[in-house]
Amino acid sequence: MYHSWLDRWDERRARRGEESKEIDDFVLDANLAFPGAKNIGSIGEFCVLADQAVADPAFFDELSGDQHFQRQDGWIKFPSGMSTDVEENNVVWAKITESGSFDQALVIFHHWNASARNRQIANFFSRRGITVVEIAMPYHFERSRSGSVYADFMLSPNLGRTIQSVRQAVWDGRTLIRWLKSEGYREISVLGMSLGSWVAGLIAAHDSAVSKASLFLTAGSLADMVWTGRATRSIRESLEPVIELTELRRAWGPLNLENYAHNLARTDLELHVVLAKRDKVVLPEISQGFMQRLKAAGARPNILELNCGHYSLGMPPYILLAGLSLKRFLSFR
Repeated sequence: MYHSWLDRWDERRARRGEESKEIDDFVLDANLAFPGAKNIGSIGEFCVLADQAVADPAFFDELSGDQHFQRQDGWIKFPSGMSTDVEENNVVWAKITESGSFDQALVIFHHWNASARNRQIANFFSRRGITVVEIAMPYHFERSRSGSVYADFMLSPNLGRTIQSVRQAVWDGRTLIRWLKSEGYREISVLGMSLGSWVAGLIAAHDSAVSKASLFLTAGSLADMVWTGRATRSIRESLEPVIELTELRRAWGPLNLENYAHNLARTDLELHVVLAKRDKVVLPEISQGFMQRLKAAGARPNILELNCGHYSLGMPPYILLAGLSLKRFLSFR
């Protein structure tokens, strides 16, 4: 009875999230994903470039240089290493909640279309000696595109812009982590939620400065999540008439965490995963496939599976169980 009610609650929450989403046109825009690409007019040509990006270990390496960090009144601001045609998106904002200790910093990557930062999480961990930094991902919060009602440029049927946006999020996160290390923080952990878990996972896979990664509501293939998930039906409606799922998997290969399973299995990285057994946004079978790939690569993720849905993870008792599991994971041993 309770779980039937929980399923209905998740469905109502999903419908509310759909109200503002529009069906946009399918676009390649290969030049956004792969700067310098010209005259790419077919999905096949796009996929060739995507294959090359997967094989390129430097694809997610952020640009170095003077970032001109500004820190004031609990906020950090710096220019993104990637320039887009949305001016607001080119400045990165992050909320920092100090712990008074330089032992550990936790960088949080929020979910798609987040409407508020995680003040309770930040306060909880800062009181326990962990400084929390909540970064705004591209086209969210202070970086929102003028006139937009949701972060349609972060995840969309525009294949190139989606890769560009996730890549920009990875670059920005790595730049922030480099700054935290320069400030003296000894251990850096990342926490990603839903879409943010892809960003956090990609950062952990490519940046040895990250020693712990916690991924909430995650999977490997972003293409599969978009194709099957409850929150991305409008994107699938745009994609389905022009591209097969097998092609989308290859086109978004650079964003597929399964392609970096061996990176995530490195011996100096600890992994923590929280999954929802009743998830209709990130389907459990997709998540389980990712867990199997990680284990086959040699990783030993600490996995917590809760009998709730994607949105109801934020309700008691599930959020409390997830929070306690995360606390144990982040605690020094």
